[in-house]
Amino acid sequence: MQKALIVWGGWSGHEPEQAADHFRGILEQEGFGVEVADSLEAFADAGKLLELDLIVPLWTMGRIEQKLVDNVSAAVQSGVGLAGCHGGMCDAFRENVDWQFMTGGQWVAHPGNDGVEYVVNVKHSTSPLVAGIGDFGVKSEQYYLHVDPAVEVLATTRFPVVPGPHSLNGPVDMPVVWTKRWGIGRVYYNSLGHVADIVRMPVVSELMRRGFLWTAEGRREALRNAAGQREVYSGMADNQL
Repeated sequence: MQKALIVWGGWSGHEPEQAADHFRGILEQEGFGVEVADSLEAFADAGKLLELDLIVPLWTMGRIEQKLVDNVSAAVQSGVGLAGCHGGMCDAFRENVDWQFMTGGQWVAHPGNDGVEYVVNVKHSTSPLVAGIGDFGVKSEQYYLHVDPAVEVLATTRFPVVPGPHSLNGPVDMPVVWTKRWGIGRVYYNSLGHVADIVRMPVVSELMRRGFLWTAEGRREALRNAAGQREVYSGMADNQL
């Protein structure tokens, strides 16, 4: 059985407990054993993190000890998946650049605040994470982020929708969904999810479900690749005898 850890907390306006409960249901339906924690001390046991398949952070703002970030980073580098949404992953721990480097981006603004109507444009590619999903509208916060150029962008939204000091820069396509690698681990982010009702939207739930499964599969892929390399090396050694 694959194992997942959901850690929720931070700013309560993002309804992290409700989102954690929803994500737990998604993962349990997929056969995961799920642990849910409401304390960052869940990241304190480095050995336990290494035994997971997936970590789901739901912690907006706040502060975190560097050792806890190092533990999560080491786990992901080893193949443990990291997947999250909205401020719970990319507006967590604003003072910690190592967290931002690992996750691939950091929130900086949401012009118009909550209630902005905008379109999420899905980038159709070979990625199974968005296969069969079309563009869709949402009424929520529209996240403006500073984004790692190394990410693979799977969906975008266009700014500006509402006027502001950014408007004279002209149209900008901002990433909404992306993936990246951290060591041999997989990272998935979706900027939607301001409140639990947005997380529960069928299209958002499906995107997150696929992201969870894809990131969690990274460990198995890494183990398969390692086994394959051992077989190749073994075969080469046999041929040299």
